[in-house]
Amino acid sequence: MRIPSHFSTISSESDFNKIALETFQFQYANVAVYRRFCELLKVDPSTISGIEKIPFLPIQFFKSEKIIAQDVVADKTFSSSGTTGSVTSKHYVAKISTYEESFLKGFQQFYGSPQEYVFLALLPSYLERGGSSLVYMADRLIAKSNSPHSGFYLNNLDALIEKVKQLETNGQKTILLGVSYALLDVIEMETFNLQHTIVMETGGMKGRRKELTKTQLHNNLKQGFGVEKIHSEYGMTELLSQAYSTGDGIYQCPPWMKVITRDTEDPFTYIHKKTGGLNIIDLANTYSCSFIATQDLGRLYPNNTFEVMGRFDTSDIRGCNLMVL
Repeated sequence: MRIPSHFSTISSESDFNKIALETFQFQYANVAVYRRFCELLKVDPSTISGIEKIPFLPIQFFKSEKIIAQDVVADKTFSSSGTTGSVTSKHYVAKISTYEESFLKGFQQFYGSPQEYVFLALLPSYLERGGSSLVYMADRLIAKSNSPHSGFYLNNLDALIEKVKQLETNGQKTILLGVSYALLDVIEMETFNLQHTIVMETGGMKGRRKELTKTQLHNNLKQGFGVEKIHSEYGMTELLSQAYSTGDGIYQCPPWMKVITRDTEDPFTYIHKKTGGLNIIDLANTYSCSFIATQDLGRLYPNNTFEVMGRFDTSDIRGCNLMVL
């Protein structure tokens, strides 16, 4: 089976659709878990002529199954965060260079060269465990910045606050990438009036604080950091690509990533202009599964932009009980 065209060649919707269909055929033929799921849905791959017909694999299978193309050895395995004793997702990444290419090209599309920035990564809950794809991405962006000021911060918030002040005084373009609860910890210790720093939240509260709506969170952070906009990064262990919001919680995808909304009661029906479950196509994820039904709720807007509204109340997505492997 021919390997699909490379995701970086996508420059139009027709390119995306063509490579999505190539990728479906490749993964149906080579990824056993995905093929079994499609077979139980009685999907004939020869009849799949458009992306709206491609089945989306419920994301829970990354917790129970090894999802990687046959005869492929993973360069690296990423694992998701989870509460103590819970089962975490595992993403077997065939080529770590593909992940690096995807997140670097995606970052450059929205923010330009990493060398323009100092990166301050406040990701304590991710650093405390191994196997985080977010930490891997942040580590590579820190390295690409070529700045001695870039680095990770665990619980040393005093040092982080002093570093932010120093960089602001120097007029240095900076990205403060932080898990939401830790950013709130910072502004409880100090308030700012940032002129040269992008504050980018990711990752939620991780059980450390009371959950807030995205609007509440951003309002608190805007007030505390003294900025007009809070940026956001949307990614997950099971993906090799990220979407970014440069404000107002509206995310944009790179050309090789697309979001579709499904009916929450019927996972095989797509909906428009109202809240639904988020299905994600990630065409960088060639050797795993590029078609994932997430547990996130959201709404689509023009130009392939989307908003994340929350998560499903139930622990399972309909469709998981189709298959016991």
